[in-house]
Amino acid sequence: MRVLSISNFYDTHGGGLERVAAHLNREFVTAGHDATWAASDADGLPESPAQLVGLRCANPTERLTGLPMPIPGPRSIMRLRRAIRDADAVVIHDALYLTSILAMIFAKTAGKPTVLVQHIGAIPFASPPMNAVMHLANRVVTRPMMAAAYRLAFISATVRDDLLGTPPRQPSLLVFNGVDQSVFNARPRSSRDETRARWSLPVDAPLAVFVGRFVEKKGLRILRLLAAQRPEVHFALLGQGTIDPREWGLENVHVLGQQPQESIADLYRAADMLLLPSVGEGYPLVVQEAMACGLPVICGDGSARADPAASRWLAGVDIDLADAQGSAMRCAAAVDVLAASPVDTAAMAEYAAGNYDWRRMAAALLDGLR
Repeated sequence: MRVLSISNFYDTHGGGLERVAAHLNREFVTAGHDATWAASDADGLPESPAQLVGLRCANPTERLTGLPMPIPGPRSIMRLRRAIRDADAVVIHDALYLTSILAMIFAKTAGKPTVLVQHIGAIPFASPPMNAVMHLANRVVTRPMMAAAYRLAFISATVRDDLLGTPPRQPSLLVFNGVDQSVFNARPRSSRDETRARWSLPVDAPLAVFVGRFVEKKGLRILRLLAAQRPEVHFALLGQGTIDPREWGLENVHVLGQQPQESIADLYRAADMLLLPSVGEGYPLVVQEAMACGLPVICGDGSARADPAASRWLAGVDIDLADAQGSAMRCAAAVDVLAASPVDTAAMAEYAAGNYDWRRMAAALLDGLR
């Protein structure tokens, strides 16, 4: 089968959705399918076994709002249309991107089956006007896109319930992201102290790791307030974005930039917790990867409930971007609870290893298309 995947960017952009698309394309090729991947090429083309259809796009909203919303030019729109014409089936990652909307229109016109993989639901912003825009976008775009899809898939029970209600008003698949067990596992390549020393991190202090884009919705303001409140806890921040944590002037904040997956896994195994005070997430891939490494997780309530069977190991916090101070205090309380009542990390890592599998996810999507 000739399978075309559409995502906002390639994984060179550094986002979780893009990494999911990259892993699925590898699995499509491994399963013997002819995979093609179309996305904005603003950050360069990745290494992928899939045929790449790079789209020249403008991206004016990411710097202003933290939301990456690529807008393709006329030639790229025609390239996308041709790619859909040549495909047997189309996998679209998230509804709100213009490339996703165009892909759905072209696929419906050409009679090609589509599976819409919805990663996120509503994103609560600190700004009331932005919340109004998001609510309108889900009503005007997301819901019609879901209705138009041949098959609908969610990577999170929380997002499914948010968009379809309880019980769901529309048939759908629940397909959790996979984890690369060759990289993210509980078997350390070096000792905890050696890993921390390699990054000039203190060996005798609690260490929290954050992995993600440095933007508002990821809770960077909450992290800053929390780090100021808890100077005895050190924070290793991996990623990049429109916010620069170096400007905070906090000695317990260590900005490590973007790192390869192996280095992130090493830090997971050497840290005391993953801290992800984000909103509007489905089931962040970094949460599942941290679980596989045996690292306790503190995250937003929605993410903690994404996989009901795994929620017993995840510390969910009510995150409100409009109340950053209160959110930081609730995160601090979760840090204290975690220290007093450690989770069973061995059982958590075993569950992640047995239930989060890229091949299984890819097979479920392909079966849905058939």
